[in-house]
Amino acid sequence: MTDIKELICTIVKPLVSYPDDIAIQVSESDEFHEYNLSVHSDDVGRIIGKKGRIAKAIRTIVYSVRTEDNKRVRLTIEDK
Repeated sequence: MTDIKELICTIVKPLVSYPDDIAIQVSESDEFHEYNLSVHSDDVGRIIGKKGRIAKAIRTIVYSVRTEDNKRVRLTIEDK
């Protein structure tokens, strides 16, 4: 799970102006590994992108990762 967290950080850090404010909360349910990404309020638009294109691209990469327990990965971008 730390690999997926590092993957998200690696993708997001170059996109934001405040890389120190990146926080990822991890939770687990029966079907999913859920990652809640929160960034500085000025960077939310940069992560989402026009018409959600950047967020969709990030999710496509993250969702393609397979886990050992065959649970799916879910990424939520939180805006404060």
